Amino acid sequence: MSKKVIAAAMVAALGLGASSLANAADIKAMMQEHGCFACHADAAKIVGPAYGWIAYKYKDKKGAVKMLADKIRAGGAGVWNAYTGGVPMPAHPQISLADAEAMAKWVLSQPAIKPPAQ
Repeated sequence: MSKKVIAAAMVAALGLGASSLANAADIKAMMQEHGCFACHADAAKIVGPAYGWIAYKYKDKKGAVKMLADKIRAGGAGVWNAYTGGVPMPAHPQISLADAEAMAKWVLSQPAIKPPAQ
């Protein structure tokens, strides 16, 4: 299978359409650029919850992409306090809504991991 076919399948699977971010690697690179991985990891808590935990919690929730994109841009606190000790996620208003939605779709596309019992 060609790289173009694989990339097109990834874009379709993530629901990115004609996003300025062509593929999952671009989204992950943008997230690294914005420091997302300083507090979050794919499968383990750092400061904030693991991306897999977020995918588990919101994977079937209507409106999850918009809600997570808004939280990326505005910041938030409270949802994961049992795991974070109440450390809030800072706002990232410099991230466009379209890019935040692409990030949220990437997070939701991660393998879902049930958070450990508290």
